[in-house]
Amino acid sequence: MELESEVQELDQEKENHSAWLERKTFRIVLSSTFVALAIVLGYMLAYIPNIELFTLTIFLSGFILGKRDGIIVGFFSSLIFCFFNPIGASPLPLLTFQLFHYSLTGFLGALTRDYLKRKTFFKPDEDMFVLPVMVLFGLMGALITINFQIFASMVDVLSFFGTIDEFIPYFLTGIVFTVTHIIGNTLGFIFILPGLIQLTYKMLD
Repeated sequence: MELESEVQELDQEKENHSAWLERKTFRIVLSSTFVALAIVLGYMLAYIPNIELFTLTIFLSGFILGKRDGIIVGFFSSLIFCFFNPIGASPLPLLTFQLFHYSLTGFLGALTRDYLKRKTFFKPDEDMFVLPVMVLFGLMGALITINFQIFASMVDVLSFFGTIDEFIPYFLTGIVFTVTHIIGNTLGFIFILPGLIQLTYKMLD
């Protein structure tokens, strides 16, 4: 039992980079804040086609809070925003995919932080705008967005047509919006995310 307790304490130390994050009540408040922030930003940009900070905010929550809370933030943010979307609620098949996708986005944020913590160039207390970090964030932003666009389109096609045969024509009709979404998120992950991480780290010191 003592060994198991020590292992849990070590895991907690690895997960938390701030004494504030060791407090359960603070983590709940911060998780709720990320959920609220993601939803507010989602509503603010809802009428601008495929320009959003929703994905970035959820990724950031996982980066700061870790795997479990990143998943929680992703799930509840997408549940509230996609169900009460001002443009219209997502149909059930698409909503199910969105819940999974954004939960995974929070999880990937935590995995990215765990990877960077082992790198000498990762210095969040000094400067996050270094080339390796920006390239990694850009790749994550692009891959997450490409994954969303492809699989969300597949879900739509299967829901509407009952077959995947119409996927390519359906996907190509929205290619301009898809490319805009990918570029927007990639640039956001490169130029906005590093600054937000550094700011959050300073606030938690």
